[in-house]
Amino acid sequence: MAMDSNSKFPVIWNALLVLLLTSWVCSVTASVSYDQKAITINGQRRILISGSIHYPRSSPEMWPDLIQKAKEGGLDVIQTYVFWNGHEPAPGKYYFEGNYDLVKFIKLVKQAGLYVHLRIGPYVCAEWNFGGFPVWLKYIPGINFRTDNGPFKAQMQRFTEKIVDMMKAERLFESIGGPIILSQIENEYGPMEYELGEPGKAYSDWAAKMAVGLGTGVPWVMCKQDDAPDPIINTCNGFYCDYFSPNKAYKPKMWTEAWTGWYTEFGGAVPYRPAEDLAFSVARFIQKGGSFINYYMYHGGTNFGRTAGGPFIATSYDYDAPLDEYGLLRQPKWGHLKDLHRAIKLCEPALVSGDPTVMPLGNYQEAHVFKYKSGGCAAFLANYNPRSFAKVAFGNMHYNLPPWSISILPDCKNTVYNTARVGAQIARKKMVPVPMHVGFSWEAYTEETASDVDSSFTVVGLLEQINTTRDVSDYLWYSTDIMIDPSEGFLKNGNSPVLTILSAGHALLVFINGQLSGSAYGSLEFPKLTFSQDVNLRAGINKISLLSIAVGLPNVGPHFETWNAGVLGPVTLNGLNEGRRDLSWQKWSYKIGLKGEALNLHSLSGSSSVEWAQGSLVAQRQPLTWYKTTFNAPAGNAPLALDMSSMGKGQIWINGQSIGRHWPAYKASGNCGDCNYAGMYDEKKCTINCGEASQRWYHVPRSWLNPTGNLLVVFEEWGGDPNGIYLVRRETDSVCADIYEWQPTLMNYQMQASGKVNKPLRPKFHLECDAGQKISAVKFASFGTPEGECGNYRQGSCHAYHSYDAFNRLCVGQNFCSVTVAPEMFGGDPCPNVMKKLSVEVICS
Repeated sequence: MAMDSNSKFPVIWNALLVLLLTSWVCSVTASVSYDQKAITINGQRRILISGSIHYPRSSPEMWPDLIQKAKEGGLDVIQTYVFWNGHEPAPGKYYFEGNYDLVKFIKLVKQAGLYVHLRIGPYVCAEWNFGGFPVWLKYIPGINFRTDNGPFKAQMQRFTEKIVDMMKAERLFESIGGPIILSQIENEYGPMEYELGEPGKAYSDWAAKMAVGLGTGVPWVMCKQDDAPDPIINTCNGFYCDYFSPNKAYKPKMWTEAWTGWYTEFGGAVPYRPAEDLAFSVARFIQKGGSFINYYMYHGGTNFGRTAGGPFIATSYDYDAPLDEYGLLRQPKWGHLKDLHRAIKLCEPALVSGDPTVMPLGNYQEAHVFKYKSGGCAAFLANYNPRSFAKVAFGNMHYNLPPWSISILPDCKNTVYNTARVGAQIARKKMVPVPMHVGFSWEAYTEETASDVDSSFTVVGLLEQINTTRDVSDYLWYSTDIMIDPSEGFLKNGNSPVLTILSAGHALLVFINGQLSGSAYGSLEFPKLTFSQDVNLRAGINKISLLSIAVGLPNVGPHFETWNAGVLGPVTLNGLNEGRRDLSWQKWSYKIGLKGEALNLHSLSGSSSVEWAQGSLVAQRQPLTWYKTTFNAPAGNAPLALDMSSMGKGQIWINGQSIGRHWPAYKASGNCGDCNYAGMYDEKKCTINCGEASQRWYHVPRSWLNPTGNLLVVFEEWGGDPNGIYLVRRETDSVCADIYEWQPTLMNYQMQASGKVNKPLRPKFHLECDAGQKISAVKFASFGTPEGECGNYRQGSCHAYHSYDAFNRLCVGQNFCSVTVAPEMFGGDPCPNVMKKLSVEVICS
């Protein structure tokens, strides 16, 4: 029942709302509800650990493995958005197949025994093209996005109902036996509402009532929405959320997006977030009474096709997540969080039974103590000082707390976990060229510039790009003619005139009489661009052709329907006898997309419709060139990628499916220095790849490949050398571990708690290569005071000379090995009364 805010029926509406709320509360008590402490499932309060996996960012063949690894990592819930523009590419035309098969994805989560948090939105942001909105939505008369606007609300309600009805028909809500325990309406609307004022408030109230009225039988949330109307739970997104409190005392404290890293943008350095800080932020949230935590992302995946938003969001959406873009464990992050989740779950009965008692332990140290109903307690001991260790007294014992860390004591006595002490192995990955009998054998086809093609239409003046292309292509040609009189002075004195073009973005190629004259491009922060260069003109008629290129549509901000791209002008020519000539209001001819796109050159059928140059005739470093080759699928299961470092900018297809945009020529700017885990994190703190390509490797899902004869097509906009493209596989190069001699471990705690042992136990080292790999050599081993980090270890002032012996004996030739961290394993104690650790790096091959 969608109504504008000026409805004449407020009384009826309120009565109906009360009825709906009552039925909603009654319908969920049997299954999923909530109170001030936690989400309650079948009457039981739960601490829930969740992770975001977006189904369109991987292939359906990857889904079972991703979900299984999430379960093994200690997750209870998988969280995903629903991607409207993927599901309704044209009005009323729905698509729920391939990697958009939402029902299949949710059923796989259920099969694994996990729950689902379904964020219907349908606005998602998510660095996804147009924030998940279909572009056709822009062209509905009178529409204003995400505000109190009738046409928008009608479309939003229609799609939301479509998804809810589908979930009900498949019995996927927990209330009818499915795995969905939570749903989300809207997304991060608080800042937008603040900007819009009253219409924003009316819209969020409407969205809440609409969602609750759908009778899903599970609670709804709104994230970053401080005034979420009851009974909707308002939740937190951010790098830290311990400070957050819900807007009503009877709602649980929930964190819908704990950012595990950050997205990569073309032209930006690649961010990462240390595992120690991420674990610290989660432990901090739990000790302050938090009961639901979702990692955004747990698996980031890939922005296939033209799904990346931004603009300038890279094709990789790796996010430094616990599962990397290829679905492999990112160690130590995955393992360190798994250990954290096990420690939290040991304390769960105490965490959900009441509020903690907070005890100061020092200037920057405190304890949060939770009581078990059955007696006893669990404690979280925190040291917020980012610079120094703290020795604190708690109970009748002393505890050493590393800087910026929290220790978890499930029995208020024994430490089973400290956020800054990583017990998981560290894995260093490498990209290895796949051996091929012969390299790729390329053929080429030169795309026509607009001077060669028939234009679609001609108008006076410059048109906005998105309204012209409706986003069916990244490309729009703008062409016009310039008459140069033979008497022009520059023809004699050689001082070429300057062409200046102002564009709303995102990239631009300028052709004069069919020859590339230059290029320009923007960035995520500044998508607008200015081209201003000398141009080579001749007497008579000259054709100026501008190829304007979009790099994803914006995904965040107000007034979606007003954003623009393309050459909006002015376009001027300076240095003529008359001075400056404005070309903006001449007749311009337009062509949407490329000839190669119209011919479907990326597909098996389309690629055979034109003559391709072969052998020595294959052009290199030529702009606007299509390249194709065929190859056989390599043996094995290792994930695959294309090394595109020799190319400029463009797009890639395998067997007609788009891998995404490539842009290795855009080098990363930023400051990539050393990064200490301790202290507040933000997305600029820890980065890599400065001065190198923001993205060099492009994921090729194995399920896209046939055993033989796979068609690889690359469209190169700028000019590159296809002979430098390699198919590579991702595998482990070496694994390391870094463990202190008395570091707490869960296994040792459980052995002692069970009464099987009554003496302190030393930790064990576990090292494991990929399946099919073996440990071939010990690169470094030192028990004592080694320094450095994985890949760059060095001996410290104290070193046990037999450090290598145990690893050579127990590990070399094995896929997996474990070694106890004890002096007798390494020939005795090299420095008594000094806190020692063991650092080791072994090679996998």
